[in-house]
Amino acid sequence: MAGETILSIAYGIQIQQENDPYLEMSEAGVLPLVIAAVPGAFLVDSIPILKYVPAWFPGASFQRKAREWRLQARNMIEVPYAEAKKKIESGNADVSVVSTNLQKIQEGTEDDAFTEEVIKNSAATLFTAGSDTTVSAITSCILGLLEYPEVLKKAQAQIDAVVKPGHLPGFEDEPSLPYITAIAKETLRWRDVVPIAIPHHLSTEDEYKGYRLPAGAIIVPNAWAMLHDENIYPDPFIFNPDRFINPETGQVDFARARDPSHACWGFGRRVCPGRYMAFSAVWLAIASLIATFDIEKAKEKVKIVDENGIEREEERTVELTHEYISAVVIAPKPFKCVIKPRSKEKADLIRASLIQDYEYSP
Repeated sequence: MAGETILSIAYGIQIQQENDPYLEMSEAGVLPLVIAAVPGAFLVDSIPILKYVPAWFPGASFQRKAREWRLQARNMIEVPYAEAKKKIESGNADVSVVSTNLQKIQEGTEDDAFTEEVIKNSAATLFTAGSDTTVSAITSCILGLLEYPEVLKKAQAQIDAVVKPGHLPGFEDEPSLPYITAIAKETLRWRDVVPIAIPHHLSTEDEYKGYRLPAGAIIVPNAWAMLHDENIYPDPFIFNPDRFINPETGQVDFARARDPSHACWGFGRRVCPGRYMAFSAVWLAIASLIATFDIEKAKEKVKIVDENGIEREEERTVELTHEYISAVVIAPKPFKCVIKPRSKEKADLIRASLIQDYEYSP
């Protein structure tokens, strides 16, 4: 869903339901970045002179990987852009970031620095930054709802009271669904998708708790520590959307707990430029998921031997391990759960939504 949305917004490309070449190409281009962006992942990051070591030299496998990854990255940047430009030239393009900005160049409404190369790389950045992070946030939300089922029930009750029958939640409902907003905010705080931000260069000298930080120093912001500071977020490891809700008004109130946006989207000039779109995507996905599905822990049958030595089967709940894949973007490792439509009407609504999503105009 995230990849489909971003490709549509960036390039006006409508993907196939299965085995879409543009989606596969983009995902292949993102994976190396996720690996390489982890601080210390490669020794050459700490000893830059190693970049001159030839690829055949023992221990220089990073050179061979870089050559392969460079090709994947170029494909991710060039191929979707070429397809978007082809559609624009034929007059069959949907409105997109690429089409809108190319039109600005043609009209002369942008300065000379705003070139096709800038448009091309900016469009690729949308997918690079937005696809894995959105999926990770939604999956972490599912983990939270599994561990705290009372949160799911409360959210479903609010949606049922606000959203018209036969409709999915939309942005027009957002002001009336503060608890869904609180769940989205708590998800980004509880399991920040980029817990250790990418390294930054200080542009000016600074001081922190008595430590001098000279201009040009490399710092690595610890967003995880900021978002799990118990002085700001009591019981920080509990998934508790109510920490953001004012009990008197029922509305989101960041005077009670600080908005996690101060840390979860990055810092300085490199703060996520797509943070507003990303939060909207997370909010809408969470609202739609909660509105239509019940989410429960999985059950499994295990063989046990009772006190009389008789073997029998017993059904037990599969407990969650909360194991995460460790990279620059963290994501839950695969886990078992049961996600099922809340009713036949909800199932029909889901099917209708899926059909509508893939009925594109030629």
